[in-house]
Amino acid sequence: MAEQSSKPATSVAEPEPARSREEDVPRGAGEAAEGRRTFTPWERFQIFVATWIGYFAVLLIGRTLRWEVVGWENFEAARQIGKSLIYAFWHCEIFSATWFWRRRGIVVMTSQNFDGEYIGRIIQMHGYGAARGSSSRGGARALVEMIRAIRKGRLAAFTVDGPRGPRHVAKPGVVLLAKATGAPILCFHIVLARAWVLPKSWDRTEIPRPFSRAAVFIAPPIAVNPDAGDEEQARKLREVQATLGELVSRGQEWKAEKQIKRRNSKSKT
Repeated sequence: MAEQSSKPATSVAEPEPARSREEDVPRGAGEAAEGRRTFTPWERFQIFVATWIGYFAVLLIGRTLRWEVVGWENFEAARQIGKSLIYAFWHCEIFSATWFWRRRGIVVMTSQNFDGEYIGRIIQMHGYGAARGSSSRGGARALVEMIRAIRKGRLAAFTVDGPRGPRHVAKPGVVLLAKATGAPILCFHIVLARAWVLPKSWDRTEIPRPFSRAAVFIAPPIAVNPDAGDEEQARKLREVQATLGELVSRGQEWKAEKQIKRRNSKSKT
């Protein structure tokens, strides 16, 4: 995605990915081979099908989205702090986030379960790296992978309430990673004017409707002191939680405004 201007809001038809040395990432980059779960032939077939469906869904729908960016200057500020940063966002936004931040070589922690397998493959096909693990399994190994990647100048990302929730409750992994690397945390939230919501999914996953308007809200970076103790880390985690909560509120206001405009437009026709 080409870097946007630092205006409070920017409207673009499609975010153009940055082209840098981070873009050409081997498809298996950042994966932990050790301890990987094995799947049955039927599961492997299902993963194969889900991967290609997911890849083309993100590609085809993503190209139609009309974006507004609020707070791009915060992204630029985070990049000025150091050579890397850590994106933090809610799991339900993974579809839209995969498209918006694509082809930057961002390393994302994905779980080792069935869902994590095809999600990891989908994001890799869109130019991400995958560190396999979660808060429940393989998390320490995946965290070490991400630390190494950041120290090499790669970017990282966390769905901070993943892989299984509770929904919109931040977990401490992102703070631990920031403390270990000195990379700032960049919280963002994506809101869609029109979307399909998967009500049976734990996170109420949102899939944008084609040609929908979308907005990404980016907060100022959050720095974690390398010497931070337990109390300071807990405070930073609360700050991440509060920041994402504020972005969600702003997103709800944006969506309500778009809905009012759409209703008014229909009433005039």
